[in-house]
Amino acid sequence: MSTIYNLSSVSSFSPISISFKTKSTYNSSSHFNPRINCAITETVAEPKAVSASEPLLLNAVRGENVERPPVWLMRQAGRYMKTYQTICEKYPSFRDRSENVDLVVEISLQPWKVFRPDGVILFSDILTPLSGMNIPFDIVKGKGPIIFDPPNTDADVEKVREFVPEESVPYVGEALKILRKEVNNEAAVLGFVGAPFTLASYVVEGGSSKNFTKIKRLAFSQPKVLHALLQKFATSMVKYIKYQADSGAQAVQIFDSWATELSPEDFEEFSMPYLKQIVDAVKQTHPTLPLILYASGSGGLLERLPLTGVDVVSLDWTVDMADGRRRLGTDVAVQGNVDPGVLFGSKDFITSRIHSTVKKAGKHKHILNLGHGIKVGTPEENVAHFFEVAKAIRY
Repeated sequence: MSTIYNLSSVSSFSPISISFKTKSTYNSSSHFNPRINCAITETVAEPKAVSASEPLLLNAVRGENVERPPVWLMRQAGRYMKTYQTICEKYPSFRDRSENVDLVVEISLQPWKVFRPDGVILFSDILTPLSGMNIPFDIVKGKGPIIFDPPNTDADVEKVREFVPEESVPYVGEALKILRKEVNNEAAVLGFVGAPFTLASYVVEGGSSKNFTKIKRLAFSQPKVLHALLQKFATSMVKYIKYQADSGAQAVQIFDSWATELSPEDFEEFSMPYLKQIVDAVKQTHPTLPLILYASGSGGLLERLPLTGVDVVSLDWTVDMADGRRRLGTDVAVQGNVDPGVLFGSKDFITSRIHSTVKKAGKHKHILNLGHGIKVGTPEENVAHFFEVAKAIRY
């Protein structure tokens, strides 16, 4: 298949012409070798020389000259894979699967062994630190997270302990060390944490929420109580990110999934200062560790996200990639942002959306990803096709 694309206006990027040629096949036991040739001309910051010893993803984030966009998918280790479903049958509890070193490693490596993504993310959950902070919880199949004693007073927040990952989640560190050895720098090993406001939302709401009335009631009627809780989460996530990096994570993604439930004014009070605090503190000791920020539905807050100091802003699919590039500027890297629903389409449709996203993103500081996690029921062969097409691209 051969297609020519022309883009005439992407902020500071000059017109791009990309020629793609690929043949699509799927074999879950093989690696993918088709090649797509692209000719791209842009006006961007001068790229640095590529470092062959570093994973492609890290080179791209740092603005080095790479031959194609690195690719990985949020929730790439999960319920759409038959091998994961088999493990779930034997270990039905999510916490049993995510708090056991051997299972964490096995599940994290499942997509690596089949698709060879450029990022291998730790199989875990953003709520994993809660038990170590004296916040009892569970993740129940069909219901999601349940917080057993949601804090809503000064006295409740006082009981929340700051997180010491070495003591509370040693299996995370052990799993990351093993993953680094297994992946052997052929891809970047990724860690992740929850952002303070998103963690506070789960905790105060008692689990998932549609209206976020409890967290907003606390924010607008007892802001000091919420700020005290947010500060404990911020301090704890600094420790957690550093622990993950010291254990082998080569980049860490911060999920602020619920920050977009805030107005821009309230985001600037209850989320952004704590994100910036985390980034500043981590960069003091780990200045070269790439930090990625993802907030779903972030179109209304987009210009504010780079102000946190993160290296990469991950866009969801509701933001056009060209608009995102224009609004964010060229200094920050971007990740995303194909609609996860696209993976339910035909292979030709998937191919065209990948090409469109890459074309709009340009060849500078882009990580190809979905705009959200892979959805349950996604055909595994379509995920394979996504990786095949993505890895065959050449700038």
